[in-house]
Amino acid sequence: MKVIVIGAGIGGLCAGLALRQLGHDVSVFEKVTEIRPVGAGLSLWPNGILCLNHLGLEEDVKALGGRMDTMAYADGPSGEVLTRFSLDPLYQGSGARAYPVSRAGLQTMLMDRFGHDGIRLGAALRQVTETATGVQARFTDGTEVEGDLLIGADGAHSLVREHILGRKLDRRSAGYTNWNGLIPADPGIAPVDGWTTFVAEGKRASVMPVGEGRFYFFFDVPTAQHRGATADRVAELRRHFGHWSAPVQRMLDAITSVNRVDIHDIDPFDSWVKGRMVLLGDSAHNTTPDLGQGACMAMEDAVVLQRMLADHADLPTALRLYQESRAPRARDLVLRARDRSDVTHGMDPSATADWYAGLRGDTGDGILRGIQKTVDGGPFAFRP
Repeated sequence: MKVIVIGAGIGGLCAGLALRQLGHDVSVFEKVTEIRPVGAGLSLWPNGILCLNHLGLEEDVKALGGRMDTMAYADGPSGEVLTRFSLDPLYQGSGARAYPVSRAGLQTMLMDRFGHDGIRLGAALRQVTETATGVQARFTDGTEVEGDLLIGADGAHSLVREHILGRKLDRRSAGYTNWNGLIPADPGIAPVDGWTTFVAEGKRASVMPVGEGRFYFFFDVPTAQHRGATADRVAELRRHFGHWSAPVQRMLDAITSVNRVDIHDIDPFDSWVKGRMVLLGDSAHNTTPDLGQGACMAMEDAVVLQRMLADHADLPTALRLYQESRAPRARDLVLRARDRSDVTHGMDPSATADWYAGLRGDTGDGILRGIQKTVDGGPFAFRP
């Protein structure tokens, strides 16, 4: 089968690798002329890692990712550690570790493994059309490509999604702004083998290890507290976090480059398939990053699509079963991430205050159960 993948992001590349494992002829088309990943880092939890292992990337990810043994929360202004606990119970219960990675490193690795000759950059999709024998993609440069299956992995602003649904979906503001980037790992900020998040005032400042002696950092500020962007992003952060503890000031001092993004998601929907076209990744389930599951969900999509195509020779049946398998799980995770975002960012101040109070002295058991529930919902549930 000839497969056209629109989008060379994490989901599109994983789908390409997965379908090549089945022997399909896969080509990936990406609108940008140069890959410049949006967002500096990704938290890949065991459900995503198990998918990458299935794609033959286990050693690549181990070499790429950071070692994350613990998780901790601390009070932002004082720096007091509220709770710190081992992630080992999660890893034992999941059959895999989490590996935070730099987004650029992961995308480069996936492109290298897929093969750059199978990826066409500068190919902006203009139109998709079903034909008597398959599906056709037309690009803005006049190029036309025909295939048996088209995968829309073209992100939050997906043109393929618009065609499948017959309408354009509005994105919903999550009510906060995120700044992120990479800095040298520094034990003066937090343990270099753990994920530490400083919280207070509906805001967050967080670091996690992503390999090569680096931390991925992010800061969150509720929209109600942030009155627009300025050219100096570090100065913006100092206005919001300048009164926070010494470790947070070390974070700010270490920044040389920072991304800034207003966070959105899309209300879940269940129609992912139309004829020979199917959605995958952010085009199917654009979520806030509050569960750290965006990339993992795309990896799960790729593996489940592969499984359905392997098990069902009839393409409409395979795509229908893929949609029936993935849409309910995606809905659950998008809405859970939305709920977590509201608590984290002070949408209900009393709920946020209760969360802060509950973190003090927390054993981590409840947090681990929540992560384990998410992992167990993936295509590779593990029982030791």
